[in-house]
Amino acid sequence: MKGLFKVALARWLARTPIGLAILGAGWFLGRQRRRKQEEQERRRSPLGRRRAARGRRR
Repeated sequence: MKGLFKVALARWLARTPIGLAILGAGWFLGRQRRRKQEEQERRRSPLGRRRAARGRRR
């Protein structure tokens, strides 16, 4: 139900330029928040440094 609401809200907001700006800002802030959470989880884990090194791209 929550996913359906998100899709309906995104489609409604995407109809206008201001809505697209709001969607873009929300996407950007959500992305930053997820990255912070992942970084904190890596720091808590004793194997976090090893896992982080494996996931790095060259």
